[in-house]
Amino acid sequence: MDQLVSASRNVQTGRDPERDLRRVGVNRDHWYPLAWSTELKPGKSLAVKFAGDPIVLVRPKEGPVFALEDRCAHRQVPLSKGLVEGCAIRCGYHGWAYNQAGQCTDVPYLGKGKLPNGVRAYPCRELEGLILVFPGDPALAEVVPLPALGSVANAAYKTRRFGREVGCHYSFMHENLMDMNHQFLHRKQMGNMVPRYMGGAKGEDFVEARYTFSRASGKQPWGEAAIFGERRSAGTNAPTAHKDLMTIRTEYPYQTLRIATGDEAPVMDLWISYVPVDAEQRRNRTFGLLSIKRPKIPGLLEAGWPILIVFTERIFKEDREIVELEQAAHDAQGTDWNQEVFPVIRNLRTLLRECGGASLEAA
Repeated sequence: MDQLVSASRNVQTGRDPERDLRRVGVNRDHWYPLAWSTELKPGKSLAVKFAGDPIVLVRPKEGPVFALEDRCAHRQVPLSKGLVEGCAIRCGYHGWAYNQAGQCTDVPYLGKGKLPNGVRAYPCRELEGLILVFPGDPALAEVVPLPALGSVANAAYKTRRFGREVGCHYSFMHENLMDMNHQFLHRKQMGNMVPRYMGGAKGEDFVEARYTFSRASGKQPWGEAAIFGERRSAGTNAPTAHKDLMTIRTEYPYQTLRIATGDEAPVMDLWISYVPVDAEQRRNRTFGLLSIKRPKIPGLLEAGWPILIVFTERIFKEDREIVELEQAAHDAQGTDWNQEVFPVIRNLRTLLRECGGASLEAA
């Protein structure tokens, strides 16, 4: 089965190292989050998109969530405009009904022996507050593992779920998080942070980078203090300078960031996925799970949680604005003019090309 997965990847990618990365489509043969569990109420449906494909998520009042292409086979109108009945969804136009396998189970004015073909069903799972769909070859869904979602299930951590649409190709998001040399962007929020690259690793489906940091000037923001459970002084000779190890890993198609202060479990554990929304894949919806280890003092993290939310939102806002400007530059130039000099990002770009899907049409 591993050969089947590998063969599918090679067919999709073409292994062209010269492809414009911003026109490399995402590889569909993985599990992608398309919604938060809280967005889909019992007995309701939800319209979502994956790379331009309309999908309807359905939560029966009893039974698991399922996913179908969001169209009725009859007149092609969205099933998400219909009605959930039992373990089926009924089109709001003429009442055609479809079960979780996409089979047409009822046409009110037609005999049971004359039912037409149904619609495509997508493998679907619900895990830790995420609704995940497998948009690729359904034969691979049983062998491609579900993503490991960091520390979200660990009671020793408190997790923030966050995300929104960002107007850029998913590759910009991977590059932004992986390259900690961009801390200059966040100088107003974090002071003058000096990263030190400590090495990394790469493999067939991953690239990893490790960093330590010192604050050359400026005060530690309270939001960062909430992550570490303490206030820290600035200065390259401060006791905590270069103490914390940040490990960032793109394990296609997901990304993680962990901060460890020693041999213990990480104080921060981030899992994140960038899901293309439109067919051109120039917009993505971000799904992030930010888990912070609870300090020994009870209630301390809860007290600092609102400050942490404000702090992280400001950081994400700056990142979102800058990657959208990168996308705008690419659109204006018509191709990728980036002059990349950091070996980590060069390796990452190669990984995203080789693991990615089919080339997108030129915009």
